[in-house]
Amino acid sequence: MFRFSGIALAFALAFIASPLRAEAPAPNAATQAGAATVTVFAAASLKNALDAAAAAFKTKTGIELKISYAGSMALAKQIESGAPADVFFSADEASMDYLAGKGLIKPDTRVDLLGNALVVVAPRTAKLDKLAFTKDAFTAAIGAGKVATGDPASVPVGKYAKAALEKLDLWATVEPHFAFTDNVRAALMFVVREEAPLGVVYLTDAKSEPKVKIVASFPASSHPPIVYPIAATSTATGDGAARLLAFLKSEPAKAIFVEQGFVVR
Repeated sequence: MFRFSGIALAFALAFIASPLRAEAPAPNAATQAGAATVTVFAAASLKNALDAAAAAFKTKTGIELKISYAGSMALAKQIESGAPADVFFSADEASMDYLAGKGLIKPDTRVDLLGNALVVVAPRTAKLDKLAFTKDAFTAAIGAGKVATGDPASVPVGKYAKAALEKLDLWATVEPHFAFTDNVRAALMFVVREEAPLGVVYLTDAKSEPKVKIVASFPASSHPPIVYPIAATSTATGDGAARLLAFLKSEPAKAIFVEQGFVVR
């Protein structure tokens, strides 16, 4: 039987091992940063803009965003129940305040990033092109149909819609006809599918959907300011969340949001 001498065996092992060391892959930028993925819980109205921002962020940093979209308070309750999230991006201050009160965000990371506007939409095929804020106009436009918007009890767009309609003395007229949804995009789809002749949504949602048209824009004075706060959660680890927050405040990200119709604060 052939046997290696001690010197020959050591030489052979070194020869075999050296190519493996030379070909070992270098860690990528995301691994070096300590976070390959950042989990974001975000308001449904942010989908188009945040998806675009996520792609730009990944190109810049190598970090991928895992984004869950829903109504803001529903997401806040999920985080409270232990759902893993690194960043919370809300469509209202109340939902962010709720988590802050539970000690579930990092207060020093919180910032009011965006603003929006409230509009009434109709299907693109509807004969209606302009809706006046009068009882007669709304009654005629609704007919036997529904008005779709978020549930005022839990969805920010619904809260803004209720405040605006009350301010304009239209709540009693419209309230019996509402079809409430658990997020603004669900309300938008009622109008897209022509299951509701009217919907109250954000300007950004209306701009994102070619199958609807804006027939009225609520005065900004008719409802509280529409504010989108963002913050890292108290359970966020690594520097991925901080890097994302910094990117979303940068000029390239601001341009994405403005293109979608948001106001950068």
